[in-house]
Amino acid sequence: MANRVVVVTGGAKGIGRAVALRLAEEGWSVAFCYRTSSEEARAAAEVMRGKGAPVIEGRYDVSDPRACEAFVSRVLSEWGRIDALINGAGPYHRAPLLETSPESWHEMFDNNLDPVFYMSRLVAGPMKERKWGRIVSFSMANADQMIGQPQLTAHYIAKVGILVLTRSLARILGPFNITVNAISPGFIASGSAPDEELQKMVKNIPAGYVGELSDAVSAVLFLLSEEARYVNGANLHLSGGWGI
Repeated sequence: MANRVVVVTGGAKGIGRAVALRLAEEGWSVAFCYRTSSEEARAAAEVMRGKGAPVIEGRYDVSDPRACEAFVSRVLSEWGRIDALINGAGPYHRAPLLETSPESWHEMFDNNLDPVFYMSRLVAGPMKERKWGRIVSFSMANADQMIGQPQLTAHYIAKVGILVLTRSLARILGPFNITVNAISPGFIASGSAPDEELQKMVKNIPAGYVGELSDAVSAVLFLLSEEARYVNGANLHLSGGWGI
């Protein structure tokens, strides 16, 4: 799996960063983007280059289809190929549904669901030409149940949408030896939620503990591997049993 090219959105922090760092260790060329985390991005790129990995980093707001086009074009221009896409961007905020503004509502779709479509559409062509590719996106552990979520409704609907988009892309791209899968985390110590909040949820997790970034990285590595060549359109729960 070495000497491949991966594109990671949201690669400056959290799960995206952890995946990018591990793939750099594994010999991949890593292109990652960020929207606001410039200091974290520079630090991550420095670590990757220290591991000997070729790195492209850039500020690209993937809620903007033109920014996505610029990012993908840059990678193809410099490296000539894209073997894998990790859709790691996906901020969220909590707000009661009827107090959510139209702007906040659209923001959740603009930054969670739309980029998966924009980026997948752009990398599909190069992957089809090479007849190999991997696309991995992130949903959430109970999104497949489509339950009521009055405190984060728009974010939740966007994550449900990612599952539908994942399966649709899997059917379209499967004949070209391209797999498209989703990972649905539960509670992961990724820095996106306070530690106190995570610890309060331990009692609801059948495994009895909060997941680590390494758990997410391992799931991604499996889906990128040849061992997962027949896994397509799947939704991999990464939750220690929470949300099922």
